[in-house]
This record gives sequence, C-alpha cells and structure tokens, in this order.
Amino acid sequence: MVHRNDMATNGFTILETIVRDTRTVIADRQKKHSVSELEQFPLFGRSCHSLFDFLVAQPFAIIAEAKKASPSQGIIREHFDPVSITEGYQKAGAAAVSILTEPLHFKGDIQFLLDCRSALHIPILRKDFIVDPYQLVEAKAYGADAVLLIATILSKSQLSELQAAAYQLGLSVLLEVYEERELERVDHDNTPIIGANSRDLNTFEVDLNHAVRVLSTLPEGSLRIAESGIRSGNDLKWLKQHGIHGALIGESFMREADPGLALSTFISSIS
Repeated sequence: MVHRNDMATNGFTILETIVRDTRTVIADRQKKHSVSELEQFPLFGRSCHSLFDFLVAQPFAIIAEAKKASPSQGIIREHFDPVSITEGYQKAGAAAVSILTEPLHFKGDIQFLLDCRSALHIPILRKDFIVDPYQLVEAKAYGADAVLLIATILSKSQLSELQAAAYQLGLSVLLEVYEERELERVDHDNTPIIGANSRDLNTFEVDLNHAVRVLSTLPEGSLRIAESGIRSGNDLKWLKQHGIHGALIGESFMREADPGLALSTFISSIS
C-alpha cells in the first residue's frame, strides 16, 4: 500500500525529490574525496566480477538485495547488518547481491559496499540513483562490480555517457526501465542485462504483470530481469514460465528473520 504523502514532497514526485537530493549528496561527497583520491583506494584497481556471467550460470538467477528502508514502506528492517545479510545470501545461492547506498530515503551508505566486499566472491551491485560519473568511480573504489542505471531519470545521452563510463571502469550495468517507451533510449547491442521494475517509481504502485509485458518486447539475447513485487516462489515460477531469466528481490527477504533462509526457500521452489 502506498501512502499518498510518500508520493510527493513540496510539489515534486518522490522520484524527483530523490534525484534532487542525490545531487546534493554527490556534491558533499566530492568535497570529501576527489576522483583522483578515489582512484587511490585499494579496491579501485581490482578486476570486477562479470554480472552477466554470474547470472547466466544459473537456470533462474536471483540478485538478492540488502536494504534497510524505502520511501513507501519506511523502515523495513530495524536491525540491519548488511555483512551478515549478504553473506547469508551468498551461502544460500544468490547469483549476486544488490546493496542500497542511497542515504536519505533508503537509509543506505556507500560504506556498506566496502564492509561487504571482503567476504563475497559473487558480484555486488551498487543500487542507487546514479546521475553522475563520479558515482561510478565511487562504486569501483568501494568494491562494487556493477551498478544500476535507471532509464526513467536519464536522457538518452546521459544514459549513453554513464554506460560508457561504467564499462571503461570495468563495471557491469543493470539497466532498469519502467515504461516500454524507455527502451527507445537503449543501445541493445551494448546492453546485455535489462531489468523492468514492477514498481512505478513515481507512485510506488506495484504490478508484476507490467514487468513481464515490458521485458517481452526485448530483442533475442537480452538477459531479462524482473524487479520488485516478487513475494513467493510461485511468482518466480510464473516469471520463468514467461521467459524471464532472473529477479532482483529485496523487501520479501528483508522482512524475514533470516533473509538467507528465505532466499533458499525461493530457490528450492524453482529448482
């Protein structure tokens, strides 16, 4: 259920507010660490795991997400330990983990990437509202292997620029769309992994069928990932039957006492 006061702030949609706030966060972090300083971080020189390779290695791949809160739901997990959560995901068989780093609306932290990196041998996806190449350098420096790019908040030229910058750094990209028309901005030959969000980022209403409809229009060879609104193993079976290759799941796991065990249950339902 979406609360109306979560959907708009001072005349802006919540998505517009998040993007506006993100630019302020970026400016503050640039004062703390310049690009040249980030490039000196120990993890900046490491070779990243290929998100694509890890996803295609499984019959149905799950990117398991660690997040403390969301604008529509508030605090989802009061006692939030991203290290133990992501280690549990890895043990349970996640193809990759997604870690929220947006601080103001999702209570994330860029430090979570660094905290989790040493114990993980699967890809880490930085989940944030990326609008500036600086955030890509940050992602690499703090140990991420991949980033989420959201077509809804980027023009075609911005998307192209950020995608090229990510690849130059060795980062994989999960490109997220909501509307089918957003696919017109996508260079499909250069975008192997595309996710469709079942949650409208302006209203936060969820429709799992919507993601399937959008993903069904992708060209052959695209790796199709469903995002948001997945609540059971039966949902995974249904997605797989409709040609979806994997799913990004967070909230369903975050509400369980043992997120890793919850993931194991989901995986066993489709194996």
